[in-house]
Amino acid sequence: MRSLYVKFVFITIGIMLFSSVIAFILSNVYYHQKLKPVNDQKNTKIAQSIASFIKNNPDMELNDYLENISDVGYQVYIVDRNGTETYYGASFRDKILSTISIESVLSGDIYHGMLNFPNKTFVTGFFANELKNTIGVPLKFKDKDYALFIRPDIKLLFNEMHFLFAWILILSITLSIVLVVFSTKYLIKPIAKLTHATKLLASGQFHVDLSVTRKDELGQLTASFLSMAKKLEQMEDVRREFISNISHDIQSPLSNIKGYTNLLENKTLSDDDRNKYISVINGEIKRLSILTKQLLLLASLDRDENILKKKIFNLGSQLRELVSHYQWLINEKEIMLSYSIPDIEICGDPSLLNNVWDNLFSNAIKYNKQNGSIDISVTEKDKVITVTFEDTGIGMKQKELKRIFDRFYRADMARTRTVEGTGLGLSIVDNIVKLHCGHVTVNSKEGEGSTFIVVIPLLH
Repeated sequence: MRSLYVKFVFITIGIMLFSSVIAFILSNVYYHQKLKPVNDQKNTKIAQSIASFIKNNPDMELNDYLENISDVGYQVYIVDRNGTETYYGASFRDKILSTISIESVLSGDIYHGMLNFPNKTFVTGFFANELKNTIGVPLKFKDKDYALFIRPDIKLLFNEMHFLFAWILILSITLSIVLVVFSTKYLIKPIAKLTHATKLLASGQFHVDLSVTRKDELGQLTASFLSMAKKLEQMEDVRREFISNISHDIQSPLSNIKGYTNLLENKTLSDDDRNKYISVINGEIKRLSILTKQLLLLASLDRDENILKKKIFNLGSQLRELVSHYQWLINEKEIMLSYSIPDIEICGDPSLLNNVWDNLFSNAIKYNKQNGSIDISVTEKDKVITVTFEDTGIGMKQKELKRIFDRFYRADMARTRTVEGTGLGLSIVDNIVKLHCGHVTVNSKEGEGSTFIVVIPLLH
């Protein structure tokens, strides 16, 4: 397979050649339509001027004068009625000229050989050294009729220009090809570096050395690539962190279940202890169940947006029911709860949105302080619903806010080590809200609390 470098070089050279052919064809059309008639008219006047001068100077030496005309840059052919013909100047490559044309000029007509030279020829027809590519005018000298045919001696007049234009053409093509080869290498080099960096990235090396000095599209591509590499590195770090956390979250309840199961094998165990151990086992099973349900839900959200089962339901009723379910936990932590939840009809998936409110509300309780407070408010404006959960909990650092919705991410474990969690809840919240064409924002200050704001359209 040809490299992009080779393809680019060949395509560019191909474009140059194609453009040259098109330019040559267009110039040929312009020559035949515009320049050839002008050239014919100009040379006709010169030929008539020569004939008039000869006629008005009957005492001159005709041969000497015509020799002089040829010396200054014209090819001349003269013939009389007897068929006596004489050539002056450079020889014509093709001396074929019809008898009819000669007789016509001898009879007083003008022969426009340049104008009527075949249109099928290219612009190079201007340089055709042929007798029929001349201007013929009648000439009368000492009462004798002649037919005078002339054309510019192109080789004599423009020979140096021929070489000049030839060298210009050769040098232009050569320099163009050389510049294309080197400029293409300059253009392709960053792509080659990106290809190498991509291979390194694929092998797991996220620290790639790419300079971003260009300001063009390749510079933007390089910057985007480096940004992608940084994000992939972050995702890899999150993945490893998740594996570590999830392994611990699974291993810890399994170890507890195994330990308490072994204790239950003791036949001397009292009924109170037995019930206590069974209760612990059931609690650990519930932890595992919640974890697996969250993982399955997140996978479903990623895999299929058609998971939404929309219908019209009462958002106020749903939130008030959720509050009643957590009333015992609120009382246990002596949290002061206030809320403003009007009855509002909304179109959405009630099951998924309940997950959103459940996660946010349970987090507000879980990370709150003893004797803290929680405020829930629902407002409607311009067909947009805003649901706010505000707490006076432990809050978060600014660097944590940037990643709070990343899946598997957990805030500072040193501050939350007493609180159980999978790091999946807020990622689930973010995904569900986005599926409802909304967004979630959070304001938080460490040690003072957090405010989560969910904004979704009323009907979407």
